[in-house]
Amino acid sequence: MPQPAGDIAGEQRPSAQAAITSSSFIGIVNQELLLRNEYLAAENRILKAQLKTPLRLTDEERITLAEIAYRLGRKALEDVANAAKPDTILGWYRKLIARKFDGSKSRRYPGRPRIDDEIEQLVVRMARENTDWGYDRIVGAMSNLGYTLSDQTVGNILQRHGIQPAPQRRSAGVQQHGQTSSAHTCLSLRGQTFSRWRC
Repeated sequence: MPQPAGDIAGEQRPSAQAAITSSSFIGIVNQELLLRNEYLAAENRILKAQLKTPLRLTDEERITLAEIAYRLGRKALEDVANAAKPDTILGWYRKLIARKFDGSKSRRYPGRPRIDDEIEQLVVRMARENTDWGYDRIVGAMSNLGYTLSDQTVGNILQRHGIQPAPQRRSAGVQQHGQTSSAHTCLSLRGQTFSRWRC
C-alpha cells in the first residue's frame, strides 16, 4: 500500500536534523582534537628546549615516530616534529621500509644450523668416558636424553675434538693400558732382580 506523502517528508526531517546534529558534533570533536594537538606540540617544544643533550632514541622509538610521520606528511610534520628534522624522520621511514622488504627474515643461510655447545660437550664426554661406544651407541644414548642427532653429526663432533672412532679409541686405550701394566711388571722384575743381586 502506498504511504502518504506527509509520512515520507516527516521521516526525512529527522534524518536531516540528525545530519546537522552529527556535523556539529564532528566539528566540536575536530576542534577539540586540534586544540589537543596544538597543546602537545607546544609542550614538546618546551620540554625539548629544557633538555641539555640531544634525544637518544631507540630503534623501536624511531620506528614508531617514522610510521606516524609518514602518515602525517611532510608539511604537517614541520610544525610538529621536535625529536629530529622532518627529513631525518622520513629517512627513518625509508630505511624501515627497505629493511622490511629486504628479505632478511626469510633468508636462509647455507648448511645445517650448528649444534649447541652443551650438546657437543655431552657427546664428547660420552665418547671419552665410554671408549667402546661407537657413533650409533652415542646417538642412542643422546636419544634417551631427548636429543636427536645422526651418527654423521656425532662423527663430525668427535672429529672436531680430535677423538677417534670407537675401534681406534678402544685399541688405543687397551694399548696404553697394556704399556703401563707391562712397565709395572718390568719394574717389579727389575726390582726383584736387583734385590737378588743385593743379597
